[in-house]
Amino acid sequence: MRVFVCMSYIPDTTTKIRFREDNTQLDDTSIQWVINPWDELALTRAVELKEDGAIPVDEVEIVMVGGVRCEPILRKGLAIGADKATRIDVEPLDAFQTATQLAAYLQGKDCGFIVCGIESGDYNEAAVGGMLAELLDYASVSSISSLQFDGTTPIYQRDVANGKEQVKVDGPAVLIVQKGFARVPKIPNMRGIMTARSKPLDVISAIEVEPLVEFVEYAAPPTKGRVKMLNTPEELVRSLSDEAKLI
Repeated sequence: MRVFVCMSYIPDTTTKIRFREDNTQLDDTSIQWVINPWDELALTRAVELKEDGAIPVDEVEIVMVGGVRCEPILRKGLAIGADKATRIDVEPLDAFQTATQLAAYLQGKDCGFIVCGIESGDYNEAAVGGMLAELLDYASVSSISSLQFDGTTPIYQRDVANGKEQVKVDGPAVLIVQKGFARVPKIPNMRGIMTARSKPLDVISAIEVEPLVEFVEYAAPPTKGRVKMLNTPEELVRSLSDEAKLI
């Protein structure tokens, strides 16, 4: 069984975000890019399944939409344990464009299931997985926190309002995974880093897709106010009453 993991890359959380062109574009000149954390957990679990000899997962392929700057991210994914990586050569402008590029590549591929992180850590739209399932006409299983096998049949566990439910799907499915799918991201070891250099990383041309969303303007969050030190409970009450107007 082949498993595809859709990965994206985001700015490191310690990166200072800046904008250019009158706040209409992200200034990416000094950004350190990392694997989207949800996708890293998805890849970790896929590799764990492949490494478990009793489970019928024998190949894990990463698919990513992005420019050449994301290739170090793909190499890290290969070092974690993926067998192959494919980069669709275009910088995506919105979730629809990303999902459409992924669908064009994945359409007709023989696979057990496709895995997407529930959302990306930059825009937090939680849209690509659901769109991809619709474009492929596959079942979509969201909020997955665990995956086990009953023989050769995958069983997906979802978190729902009043507990958990287990789901079986006939045919391939798009899995939208969240916390719990893997406990912690897998850290590449030296052997994985060395073997990643010889694993295939294919680059394919993108199809023509117009984005549906236009980003008009970015704005940084307001600067936090200065800290005011209070020495007595009376000062706290007076500050909450007279300045903050909370009591």
